[in-house]
Amino acid sequence: MLLYLDMCCLKRPFDDQSQPRIRLEAEAVLGLIALESDQLRFVRSPALVLENSRNPLKERAIRVAQWLMTQPLAIPEPGLLQQRTAELMQMGLKNFDALHVASAEQAGAIALGSCDDRFLAAAKRNAGRINLRVVGILELAREILK
Repeated sequence: MLLYLDMCCLKRPFDDQSQPRIRLEAEAVLGLIALESDQLRFVRSPALVLENSRNPLKERAIRVAQWLMTQPLAIPEPGLLQQRTAELMQMGLKNFDALHVASAEQAGAIALGSCDDRFLAAAKRNAGRINLRVVGILELAREILK
């Protein structure tokens, strides 16, 4: 099973854990990452590397980059990636969200996990036109960690 976690998920363990939802999402992310094996794999994309490089909190960016470097890099075909990203943006996905979906699709991921409510809502509205599941990290963790 190949999963793609968006930057919202990858940064969640570094957020203020005093809110219950944030703590649960952070535990879900860490729990999934801890299960990495031949059966559960993650993929990184140039989109994740780019978005992480724009993180103003350098310590978080360094920690996320360290994990990303341990994951296989999926190199999308630039023309297809650009075309698909534009299509997804026309459906109402924001620029990085569209780029992550297009990257995950090209990488062959079966699901993209996120903590971003707006992204999840936009993906749900367009589920029939997206070629993988875009799912909340808590739901994804419940399915896999059961």
